[in-house]
Amino acid sequence: MKKDSEKLEPKFVDPALRSMPGNGAAPAIGDDDAGNAHSASNASLKAPAAKAMPKRLAALAAGAVAASQTPTLAFHHSAVALRKTAWGWISHHERSLSAAGMIGGFGFDNYAFRRIDLPNTQAIFIAYLSLAALSMLILHLVMARAARGIDSPRWRGILPVVTQFALGGLWSAFLVFYTRSAVLTASWPFLAVLAAIFIANEIFKKYHSRLVFTAVLLFFALCSYAIVTVPILTRTIGPITFVASGLAALLVFALFLRLIAWLGPQQWRSTRWWIALGTLGVYAALNFFYFTGILPPLPIALADSGVYHAVAKTGDVYQAVGEAQSWTTRFGAAPVMHVAPGQPLTLYSAVFAPIKLSTRIVHRWMRYDARQGKWLTVSRLSFGITGGRDGGYRAYSITHHVAPGDWRVDIDTADGHIIGRVRFRVESVPQPPAPVAKTLS
Repeated sequence: MKKDSEKLEPKFVDPALRSMPGNGAAPAIGDDDAGNAHSASNASLKAPAAKAMPKRLAALAAGAVAASQTPTLAFHHSAVALRKTAWGWISHHERSLSAAGMIGGFGFDNYAFRRIDLPNTQAIFIAYLSLAALSMLILHLVMARAARGIDSPRWRGILPVVTQFALGGLWSAFLVFYTRSAVLTASWPFLAVLAAIFIANEIFKKYHSRLVFTAVLLFFALCSYAIVTVPILTRTIGPITFVASGLAALLVFALFLRLIAWLGPQQWRSTRWWIALGTLGVYAALNFFYFTGILPPLPIALADSGVYHAVAKTGDVYQAVGEAQSWTTRFGAAPVMHVAPGQPLTLYSAVFAPIKLSTRIVHRWMRYDARQGKWLTVSRLSFGITGGRDGGYRAYSITHHVAPGDWRVDIDTADGHIIGRVRFRVESVPQPPAPVAKTLS
């Protein structure tokens, strides 16, 4: 029979310890969850309960702290996983997001821009150009470091989106001002370039080809900005001003390429000739468009125009007399003017020009000769305009040589660049039509 001092202590299992996850303690003596009896040395079994209790309390406290930290750790792990997933999704959909960024730039500019010579408009232009150049330089630096074995940051995928948003904003701004002219043919080069941009965005997938692509687009943006800004600064338009604009764009682009070469010499050497070829192509195309009359002479634009039976200025207001037209004229159909014998027609135009810019404008009246199959000039009137008015410089010209048929009046600069065009058809009638009065803007 054993002595009292050798009696086994009763089995004790603290419920809190048994149910506490991750408390760091091994199963307690007497833990019979699996139905197994565990043996222990007599020395362990003789340990007083008083010594075991502080250990159990410490284990309880540690378990409580671990339990309180579990939500925080879970949130941290979830945030890390979400961040990785987000950057991975951006990288995977980089080209689609680039196109979306470009569309976003278009939407913003169509809402924001009013006049091209305002300081806030110029500030937006400069911000777009700076953002596009900076994002391209950072991406080039990241790719140069990756070529040396340095891991790329997860936010790298956002840089092409930023570049495309900035470039898209620039193109849309130019398109806004070009399409304010009434002549669709004046804007078709930019529409063609826009379509080419979206197609190329899907074609150029690799970094080197995308570097060439975005660099050439940046040069196109610089040229377009210089074309509309240098005339504002010099207060002149014409061939000399256009050439100066191109040279200014080439100078700024050369500085940008020097930075590209400094940040990543190896990547620059593999793309420099392609960038040079693209730059030369853009420069040649813009010069061809300008000197053949395809490119409108921005920053001048047609703000309003129309053909009427009479126009008169009363104080600071222009009043016109026209006639009722078909609803189809609202969708671009040429109006029909019913003219009695000896009755003249009047062409009204409001041409916007930046403040303090003075130049000459021409109204060229032309009638289509079906026998010769070409447009013949009937009359030509030239007059000077001064910029600065929101609604454009207003003027009108009159012709008395009105014959039935198809007519148009081209509104040109003195050197023959078209600003706008008004088409209409003339039909002879014995009596003048019922007049419709209109106040012109």
